[in-house]
Amino acid sequence: MRLRLPKERPTEPPTGFKIAHPVLSQDGTRAGFTGVSLGGALPYGVVADASCVYGRRHRSPARRCDCGFHCVHERATAEALLCIAEHRAAVLLDITVLGTYIRFELGFRYARQRVRTATVGPCACGARALALADAGWGRPGWRALAAACAGCVRGRTSVSLATFARLAGDGLRVVAGSGDPGDPGNPGNPGDPGDPAATVDPASTIAPGLPEGLGVPELVAEAALLQARLDWFQSRLARLEGGGSQQ
Repeated sequence: MRLRLPKERPTEPPTGFKIAHPVLSQDGTRAGFTGVSLGGALPYGVVADASCVYGRRHRSPARRCDCGFHCVHERATAEALLCIAEHRAAVLLDITVLGTYIRFELGFRYARQRVRTATVGPCACGARALALADAGWGRPGWRALAAACAGCVRGRTSVSLATFARLAGDGLRVVAGSGDPGDPGNPGNPGDPGDPAATVDPASTIAPGLPEGLGVPELVAEAALLQARLDWFQSRLARLEGGGSQQ
């Protein structure tokens, strides 16, 4: 006799947590995420449908396959994955499970998802992240990004958290996670998701370049990035001028 899993009919879509690497398209017009395991070669958007990574024609999630999106029930379980060396630069995603899903003890495997919130960790130096900058690797047509503070952005390709939310679209919220409380660019409680300096309102990021309708904290973050780039260019110019005078 063929055993069947019990069917669930929830009144609201289930939710869960996962980690992923933020990515930016080569032309800088789109943003999304790429997974840290089987589906890492296939970047996806805020709202996305799963497909079988093995190239099979069945719908995901198939009962006798590993395909489909994966998430865990508890936030702490997903945060624990960020301790792994190769996942330190990943971001934490709060997602809504859509479509068909299979429930497991620790989480779901499912057909469709919506990313509601992306929490960006601190910069590698420990300061609070103000931007997502080129991480030095990627996928064909996509650059992987990593958290960066104003001082560490320098000349790398980067986007502010507000710009990333705008490019990703579909109502994505981007939250700056904890950083060094002693950093001058890290006011208030850095770990509080309700901190207005940490949250980006996607509804207000509607214009290219510097988004319109942003509050003071977001504009300050944009200005800090511009100042960091200006400082970097000035330091390079000073080196060139110094080298020329010595000759």
